[in-house]
Amino acid sequence: MIKFLALDLDGTTLNSLGQVPDANREAIRAAEDAGVLVTIATGRRFRDAQPVGIDLGLNAPLITHNGGLLKYADSEETVHCSLLTTETSLEVVRVGKAFGGDALVSTDPHGLGTLLYDRISDDNTPLKKYLRWSESLHGVEIGRRGVAHVESLENILADHEIVHISFSGNCSSMRELESTLNDEFQGNVTILATIYPSLDFTLLDILPPDASKGHGVSRLAELNGLTAANVMCIGDNFNDLEMLEYAGTPVVMGNAAQDLLDRRDFHSTFTNDQAGVAAAIEQFILNP
Repeated sequence: MIKFLALDLDGTTLNSLGQVPDANREAIRAAEDAGVLVTIATGRRFRDAQPVGIDLGLNAPLITHNGGLLKYADSEETVHCSLLTTETSLEVVRVGKAFGGDALVSTDPHGLGTLLYDRISDDNTPLKKYLRWSESLHGVEIGRRGVAHVESLENILADHEIVHISFSGNCSSMRELESTLNDEFQGNVTILATIYPSLDFTLLDILPPDASKGHGVSRLAELNGLTAANVMCIGDNFNDLEMLEYAGTPVVMGNAAQDLLDRRDFHSTFTNDQAGVAAAIEQFILNP
């Protein structure tokens, strides 16, 4: 029996307009009323995921930073956090910058979270959009409070607890950077790529070796005395793969990457613009 539901956020729970469809909202509430723990498992940092968690009234800690930080949306209590060492962080930033990447460093796991950066390349439109999006989500004053420009990341990393580092860019350059980081760190970090081929855009997240959505979901399941057989996960991209492979009931969205849709061991549902989350909850939890 399914007792724990983990939902990816972008491209899954949210539609293409970045909104939660009413059908998803109602289905999530019905699942909770049926005794199911429900959370979101997202690559977003806690500060950006918290408003959605509060809005949906989720009854389990949020799995944020691709599993690096587990934290309640309402009380802001930290359940678990994994940290990159200063030495590793410095090396990741060095390698990324050598490829021309703009590093975003997520810190402050016990607070709301702060994003540090020291440069934005002229052609890095996605990063500029993200910084503007953060201001629109939280309001200019609060949004800017959660993002800090520093003169040099290398000079200040030792003063911070670092949850994860990300780079973004076109698919080709980020694929090359991912390969280099894998060779350089030999499994001593987790490297997750979120790929949008139609936009020629890849977001590359570098986390501690024990951090992933799969790790986050399994930790919460174990804390609640549950096994993989009790877990259902829904996602749409490659950073969801580990939690999908862990779950007893893995479901991929109709708008998911084709490689995920081709997996015979995964169920599929409608797209995020067709309230696929609601359809999956109805099928596997409310009326199995």
